[in-house]
Amino acid sequence: MSFQIWLGFVLACWIISIFPGAGAIASMSSGLNYGFRHGYWNALGLQLALLVQIGIVAAGVGVLFATTPWAFWAVKWFGVAYLLYLAYLQWMAPIQSIEIQQEQPTKSRFKLVMYGFLINMSNPKAIVFLLAVLPQFLDLSKPQWIQYLIMAMTMVTIDLIVMAGYTGLAAKVLKLLTSPRQQKYLNRTFAVLFSCAAGLLSLVHQ
Repeated sequence: MSFQIWLGFVLACWIISIFPGAGAIASMSSGLNYGFRHGYWNALGLQLALLVQIGIVAAGVGVLFATTPWAFWAVKWFGVAYLLYLAYLQWMAPIQSIEIQQEQPTKSRFKLVMYGFLINMSNPKAIVFLLAVLPQFLDLSKPQWIQYLIMAMTMVTIDLIVMAGYTGLAAKVLKLLTSPRQQKYLNRTFAVLFSCAAGLLSLVHQ
């Protein structure tokens, strides 16, 4: 992979990461509920799933996945169900004082990592998308595993920066909440966003 091609890939990664999707919604939700320092563990889970997905594409399994209807269907509807479950939890989230939420997070770091991991892994469109995009930047005359490693590290680094922005933005909003009514409205706004993400995912075809 030449330096010029890598620069093109970097630009593509910024565009892909900044475009708001389920991962961005999850990052903002985590920042809102737990603050930046604790909520950012969700972003690590998102990146672990991204690494797994890139590994699937690099191993060639992505081709089989993209052409097997039942596998695509199963993962897609699992993702829809999981996003709707998150929407329900966000809608029903109890109103607590901001100080208590920040001092005693209700989710452990491990649960937040798994939360982010499941968000990304339950989206079959991500693997198909990576399968369509990553090979475009490969130099077939050179070892592919090194190029996939470079692309993986590039994507993860950029996505961590972008998700830090989403998480930090929501954490700033957390400090501005001064009444239970505001917290309730914001929780339900995120519940609607998760439901919208589920609706969009349900419309995805193989």
